[in-house]
Amino acid sequence: MFPYDAQLAAATQAPPQSMAGVLQLLGTIDNTCADGDGLKWFNWLYLQVTQAVENRVASGGLSDPAWLSELDVQFAKLYFNALSAALTGAVCPGCWGAMFACRDQAKIARIQFALAGMNAHINHDLPIAILATCEAQHTVLQHGTTQYNDYTALDSTLDGLIDTAKQTLHVRLLGDPLPAVSHLEDLIAAWDLAAAREQAWNTAESLRQDSAFAARIHMDTIDGLTTVIGKALLVPVP
Repeated sequence: MFPYDAQLAAATQAPPQSMAGVLQLLGTIDNTCADGDGLKWFNWLYLQVTQAVENRVASGGLSDPAWLSELDVQFAKLYFNALSAALTGAVCPGCWGAMFACRDQAKIARIQFALAGMNAHINHDLPIAILATCEAQHTVLQHGTTQYNDYTALDSTLDGLIDTAKQTLHVRLLGDPLPAVSHLEDLIAAWDLAAAREQAWNTAESLRQDSAFAARIHMDTIDGLTTVIGKALLVPVP
């Protein structure tokens, strides 16, 4: 779709294993993508979010910063894997495919791409990342734990970044103004990061109790619902 897609595919072939590596790869994608590529604007927002998480980990005040760092890496891998799959013709989750398929549509606003990517990453990927992190760190997955408290402590910071993005990215893909009134306003107003993250934790707890077969069915259902939301977020603005 874009002349630099082979570069992106090569860059995402081996996902990073540390927060520093995650930030470096996000920066590489940001520097590679043109402004007319919808991927750039999700990646731009995700870069801000990841940097905020790293800053919070580095500043102290968290009970289990190692757990949150591991979550950050596990979470990012799922985005990089989905992007790599889409760029190389492999199967990726439908919720990601919905965004990747319209990366070049100039009538879609930058904020639509940013939120559609966040929709896929949080509603679909985050429960998987939470489970993987608890397994890797040998921690209990449930509400009220030290890890859950650290997880929710980020909500106000991340909500602030989303609110800023809703203003900064409120232009069409190529930067031209949007009409004063459109369906987009209600969609943007309705998207709540803290609520999505809470639901992701709930989903992770539910998946932990499922059998392997039931978990696959559960995730297929989540992918289907998240794809529908993503397509609604990506309806072009007339």
